[in-house]
Amino acid sequence: VQLQASGGGLVQAGDSLRLSCATSGLTFMYYAMEWFRQAPGKEREFVAGIRSRGTSTSYGDSVKGRFTISRDNAKSTVYLQMYSLKPEDTAVYYCAAAAGDIVSRDSITIRYWGNGTLVTVSS
Repeated sequence: VQLQASGGGLVQAGDSLRLSCATSGLTFMYYAMEWFRQAPGKEREFVAGIRSRGTSTSYGDSVKGRFTISRDNAKSTVYLQMYSLKPEDTAVYYCAAAAGDIVSRDSITIRYWGNGTLVTVSS
């Protein structure tokens, strides 16, 4: 199983960025997918989650209204569109497949982790 995150980079405050996570080796349409992030010196934090059919989404309080998670089951890919980025959004962003079709919001229950992609937001 592979989850390959991409799309990170250096942006300025107020900019937008879209992360992608391409998966292989799992039956993507059966899994809820989630994004977490981890800033230096901080614990990994839930960012967003989406159930298998894409009809139900969930967001962390710090990104609600600014980030949008979506998925394309035909491409086995999940996306994170980030708007109005702030310096405090700076972190390594990880995509993850949940243990089933439930957004857990908890890193402990994640079944598969992807690599991280670094997002740096300058002020």
